[in-house]
Amino acid sequence: MPSAKKIRSPSAANDAIGGVPTLHYYDFQSRGRGQVVRLLWEDAGIAYEDVRYSFEEFPEAKRTKISDLNPTGNIPVIELNGRILTQSYAILRHFARLLGKYDGETEEEKYWADAMCDIAIDWRSLFIQAFFSPNQSETYPEHQKNTRAHYLSALETHLKSNELSQKGPYVIGKEITYADMVIYQICHDENLTQDGRKGLKEYPRLMKLVDALEGRENVKEFLASDRYLG
Repeated sequence: MPSAKKIRSPSAANDAIGGVPTLHYYDFQSRGRGQVVRLLWEDAGIAYEDVRYSFEEFPEAKRTKISDLNPTGNIPVIELNGRILTQSYAILRHFARLLGKYDGETEEEKYWADAMCDIAIDWRSLFIQAFFSPNQSETYPEHQKNTRAHYLSALETHLKSNELSQKGPYVIGKEITYADMVIYQICHDENLTQDGRKGLKEYPRLMKLVDALEGRENVKEFLASDRYLG
């Protein structure tokens, strides 16, 4: 049976999104695309139910419960007031719009957040291919040396050179967006945010983003709690 845990009491943010959502995702520590959804909810102070499936039990759940919720059988899947929400990045953008923040105010800000998010999505896809390859001992070190370094350098250059990004620590400057969380999560999952940020020492602009995000009140509390699983 999957584990299920209710996180905090409902807040004004739950009123804004229309209730208390349920997240279905792997029990994969605090990693993966579903974790970005948790991170946004934690930062916004949203109460939610966290349903986690072990890798052993997920195949059966995929054939039954998950396939009933999502025809592709993929997770994360969100249940909210009888509605089913799928596709992790569409979910992030949807909740950002419901909350009236996390995706910028001007069209230029929205575009830039989307663009930086898409770079991080491309990076994550290649990370997953390399990390879960049958030849991981060969493919992942190669990924770390070449592909990962390429995307780190690209994001670093974008964030240093863009006028919006120059105004503050986040992608669009002073205000956080869902894109910051997507970038943070891939850095986290590649073990670049741990051990004193050793993996980011050559990328000071990305380190600035990571420090700012982890320093946010609700995120800081989350990372210090038993809800954060490493």
